[in-house]
Amino acid sequence: MSLSASAVAAASAAWVWAPDNAEVVEDDEYTILRLPDYYDFDLSVVSFTPAGALGTAVDAVLERARTFGLPTLDWQVLLGSPAGLAAELAARGGRVKLDLEVLAADLSRGAPPLRPPTVDVSLRWATDFATARDRATVEVTGFGGRLPPDERIEIAAARDAKAVLAGGGGTVVAYVDGEPAGTGGVAIVDGVARLTGGVVAPSRQGQGVYRAVLDARLSYAVTHGATMALVKGNAATSGPILRKAGFTTFGPEPVYALPLRGGC
Repeated sequence: MSLSASAVAAASAAWVWAPDNAEVVEDDEYTILRLPDYYDFDLSVVSFTPAGALGTAVDAVLERARTFGLPTLDWQVLLGSPAGLAAELAARGGRVKLDLEVLAADLSRGAPPLRPPTVDVSLRWATDFATARDRATVEVTGFGGRLPPDERIEIAAARDAKAVLAGGGGTVVAYVDGEPAGTGGVAIVDGVARLTGGVVAPSRQGQGVYRAVLDARLSYAVTHGATMALVKGNAATSGPILRKAGFTTFGPEPVYALPLRGGC
């Protein structure tokens, strides 16, 4: 089975990421997340379905976002976003902060074979505090921010311990020479394996650690019934690796940073 663009777009549109401790502001036309302060970004638009004029709807989102008192709003232009949204954001001072793209792979015949890493990699699911903390440590090296409080790490580990056993997914941590070297998450939703947070410590890049983490997640996904793997990956870093692994690019989803102060 080959994946259709419409099927990938629908799966992408259904994927709205929100940490369980984020503040969620919902309106009929948009959803804004206020992230905990240990993330490297604070405020983000995760859905936008305007019913009227596009420019007016964009201004309404910005007006609500300014009430948080933060300097910047992140806004991802999704595959299904209204035509002209990127231009509206740019006209309001938005600049592309991150070049993301939607990539997908057909898993109906199993996971694609991947080259093994060039170093000895061991893998663990982050279902206990120590492993979950190692996951967070690697994420900070790649994505910025800072470590969550211990109680948040405990909650995440307990949640993943249940989800991994139930077939819902979790987070894999890779170790090289006993040290955390990479990580990546997977969630199985309606037969789609949503891959998140793939990152490798700078000292271990280029050694196949990313592939090892990817292989573990895809194998888990196939075992638990997923027929599509879906990633919103960085076009410059993970994108090339994923394409070599058999993923196809279905379109860009750039993240714009919009200033909320200074006369916008």
